[in-house]
Amino acid sequence: MSHTSSADAFDNIVHFGQQYLSLEQVVAVAKGAQVKLKDTADYVEYIQKGARFIDSLLHEEGVVYGVTTGYGDSCTVNVSLDLVHELPLHLTRFHGCGLGDIFSPMESRAIMACRLNSLAVGKSGVSYQLLQRIEWLLNNNITPIIPQEGSVGASGDLTPLSYLAAVLVGEREVMYQGKRQATKDVYLQLGIVPLRLRPKEGLALMNGTAVMTALACLAYDRSQYLSRLASRITAMASLTLKGNSNHFDDILFAAKPHPGQNQIASWIREDLNHHTHPRNSDRLQDRYSIRCAPHIIGVLQDALPFMRQFIETELGPSCI
Repeated sequence: MSHTSSADAFDNIVHFGQQYLSLEQVVAVAKGAQVKLKDTADYVEYIQKGARFIDSLLHEEGVVYGVTTGYGDSCTVNVSLDLVHELPLHLTRFHGCGLGDIFSPMESRAIMACRLNSLAVGKSGVSYQLLQRIEWLLNNNITPIIPQEGSVGASGDLTPLSYLAAVLVGEREVMYQGKRQATKDVYLQLGIVPLRLRPKEGLALMNGTAVMTALACLAYDRSQYLSRLASRITAMASLTLKGNSNHFDDILFAAKPHPGQNQIASWIREDLNHHTHPRNSDRLQDRYSIRCAPHIIGVLQDALPFMRQFIETELGPSCI
């Protein structure tokens, strides 16, 4: 599937709804881009149809995993129909036991973008109103306070995503206008009514990989920058130490054409070509840390395409 640019060239908006996001789009939202949820009548109906499907299952069969049953090993425990609306709230509260440092607002925005992306594909049975609330939070730069430690990857990022779910229902804390505040106080200040989660919405919000995927997107972005930065520093070091630029000649790297290694050597050559860089006859062979830098940095550069494919596959729709 082809990907659109990280943000609209004119209005810096990333669009959500029945499409995959690119890695760059997640990073753009993390760094402050506004988001726009698809709002055509047919799309809204498509999302609402998924939510109504859960209602029809309850009406026709009365048995839905995680809706009229407990979770995991508790799937044999029945939940009566008069309690199914309470179950999502109890699920979010049960997992509110994260520890450690909190994610930065940028990391939290990336997490929210990944979760909105997954739910907006329309395979999770959530309501359009839930998607709108995540959109609103992002566009008003209201981010959940999410501890970094607790059940990441264990049947989904359950504990950290419970902090996003809790904010939707007006609980726990958010970062807003540079201050850590109680969610209920921010909602009161802005005149926002907390959501009441529908059956399955707690499970849909929490049982996914949005945290791992979001952090991977940001790590990839940093890795790209680090690869280019390390190449430029190598060129600067070569100049400073009066090294020999012929160590980076393309004819040498063509003999063993690892793509990443060749890319790094090319970047170093480009940087050195902007400066007078005569051959140093007193030291015909530069130190390993200079002449072999493309071989080391190139390992990272070679890994990036695989990691992009892996991450963007994970950015595809969730079906929980």
